[in-house]
Amino acid sequence: MTLIFLILRVAHIVSGILWAGGALALTLFVAPTMSATGDAGKQFAGHLMTKTRFSSYMMVTGLTTVLAGSVLYGIDSNWFQSAWMKTGTGIGFGIGSAAGIAAFIFGVMLGNANKALAALSAQIQGKPTDGQMAVLQTLLKQQATASQGNMIFMFISIFMMAMARLLG
Repeated sequence: MTLIFLILRVAHIVSGILWAGGALALTLFVAPTMSATGDAGKQFAGHLMTKTRFSSYMMVTGLTTVLAGSVLYGIDSNWFQSAWMKTGTGIGFGIGSAAGIAAFIFGVMLGNANKALAALSAQIQGKPTDGQMAVLQTLLKQQATASQGNMIFMFISIFMMAMARLLG
């Protein structure tokens, strides 16, 4: 059991760092730069979302983080049945886990909005039609909401995971 626990913990921590790092870099630096650079930014976004494996990378690292973390929480809590869950540490990890799952869900929503935006951008030639503009505005709102939700829950999860053992 110790080897399994070690493997899961390393997988959870490493994939969590990669997932959070990718999400933070994209949201705080890459996306604002894409927005500020007009057509070049749109081309970059389209290429990033449709021609690279960035979306797959984010999905795999997020899913690995959530699944490994869920199993680790299950082991620590005797599969969700022990009094440990009511300790400060158990509550801290529980809140961090719930926030991580919420961040993952918002990340999936963000990935879907980004892919749809990339596809729409590839269809637009010159000035968008009224229909394209309506879809574009809807997708941009979805992207902003998902991005905010992802960042909020990512930060909550990181904070709670880092502090949980200190709450015991």
